[in-house]
Amino acid sequence: MNPYITNTHQEVGQMLKDIGVDNIDALFADIKPALRPVSFDLPRGLSESEIVRHLTALSLKNNVHVIPFIGGGFYDHYIPAAVSALISRGEFYTAYTPYQPECSQGTLQALFEYQSSMCALTGMEVSNASLYDGGTALYEAMMMAIRITGRNKVIMDGGVSPIYRKILKTYTHHLSYQFEETPVVHGQSSREEICRLLDNKAAVIILQNPNFFGAIDDFTDVIQKAHSVGALAVVSAYPVSLGVLKTPASMDADIVTGEGQSLGLPLNFGGPYLGFMCARKKYIRKMPGRIVGETVDSGLRRCYVNTLQAREQHIRRQRATSNICTNVSLCALQAAIFMAVVGKNGLKEMAQLNLDKAEYAKQLLSKIKGVEVKRSSPTFNEFTVHLPVDASAVVGAMMKKGFAAGFPLGRYYPGMERYLLIAVTEKRTREEIERYAKALQESLEQ
Repeated sequence: MNPYITNTHQEVGQMLKDIGVDNIDALFADIKPALRPVSFDLPRGLSESEIVRHLTALSLKNNVHVIPFIGGGFYDHYIPAAVSALISRGEFYTAYTPYQPECSQGTLQALFEYQSSMCALTGMEVSNASLYDGGTALYEAMMMAIRITGRNKVIMDGGVSPIYRKILKTYTHHLSYQFEETPVVHGQSSREEICRLLDNKAAVIILQNPNFFGAIDDFTDVIQKAHSVGALAVVSAYPVSLGVLKTPASMDADIVTGEGQSLGLPLNFGGPYLGFMCARKKYIRKMPGRIVGETVDSGLRRCYVNTLQAREQHIRRQRATSNICTNVSLCALQAAIFMAVVGKNGLKEMAQLNLDKAEYAKQLLSKIKGVEVKRSSPTFNEFTVHLPVDASAVVGAMMKKGFAAGFPLGRYYPGMERYLLIAVTEKRTREEIERYAKALQESLEQ
């Protein structure tokens, strides 16, 4: 028994008996054996010095610098030094949940500025104070649309991230919602199939721009069709792309979500990240999470408060808009600082650099024998190529040359084993792009 766990063997046995299983391993029976560890019998604990020695040895294995051309929803963007310097201040780093506004004005104002920045970026009228990540934010938007319309049919475009689609289906596995997925045609949404499925039973159409294949689309016509049958439109957006692309608000979207990692958060081996959600003002009381508002105190001085926080610990659970117990305030503050430091014109320049550098990469890769750059749809900083061999094998070969070559689409899309998703951000130099193209050509010639 682990000395840090105070339950005795007898207490553990009684708990297992009460829930109807024979042992702790039985609690994990729903997990496929291949995905489970061989045993839950963990080795003995290590001392502090032993841990330091072990972790140091592991870190020494990271001595190969790999240049990333991989995206799929998470991107290697430049983060100004001022962002990490400010976010590391103790009053931000250790701030408590702002339940008491009289002693939390700094945190509340920071979240208010974050909300204001997200509204300006997306063009929407209201924003909450952040959610966990892009995938769970999209799930919350879907549930919000279901609450508003009172319907249970969900139409999901095939261009939405397969990771996000898996999250939505997992969260609703035991709920009675009807899911309909539409195919992607030449990189873009199938208007014909969407129109066929949109009827008076549809609660929401879920879209993504740019989609998982990197294709840019204007969903104005799709959203108009959804509104004509009483359905809402949710758009998952890539925030950096909004520096040059048409905003979801301009397409008449009802709810906008997305992954905020590209707004000043490093990749961090997978997190923590930031989910954002914006919407029309008329739906504000249906939004999950918390919303910070501006008001005045008894002396008519400007101040900030938690205006809305209809979560299960504040009201009756069955009336809660979400089971989210908190937001990611520090990550939201980091995004707010990033947007303030970069500024409106800086974000436009950053977005244009992403677009231009990706186009330059397309030009070079299209000259390689056997490589077909998919050009049926315009793209932002990510695009799809077809290779003459299995993309996973190419990714392995490119890693040995110092490049994370991209995302092999066959991992999620059967039949696309020779397709590779490549991302090029503003951090990639001309030299790196040219070296990447040369390395890819050499890998294919081997």
